[in-house]
Amino acid sequence: MDYLKAFIAGGCLCLIGQLLIDLTGLTPAKILVTYVVTGVILGALGIYQPFIDFAGAGASIPLTGFGNTLAKGVREAVNETGFIGIFTGGLKATAGGITMAIIAGLIASFLFKPKDKA
Repeated sequence: MDYLKAFIAGGCLCLIGQLLIDLTGLTPAKILVTYVVTGVILGALGIYQPFIDFAGAGASIPLTGFGNTLAKGVREAVNETGFIGIFTGGLKATAGGITMAIIAGLIASFLFKPKDKA
């Protein structure tokens, strides 16, 4: 049942993204930023965590989950270190994901040769 809930939740987030691409003039980059910011806002308001508790990886893996992790990291760091936590908390909480994105990009740059747009 957990797999089904994760599949449905993640699928719904993808469906929303696809509808935004098809029905609006938003570029994929703007939609990705919107997803992260939405995750931050919902995480800061405490709304996103119940969604993660329900859907598991279907809610925590997409970009909205990344935004939620940023908000959660800032909240925890502010509680521990005060004002400076505003600047360090999000990066601390997401350092693993950011590092993996950089490493994956580096590996992809070695394996593939970019071509100029025509």
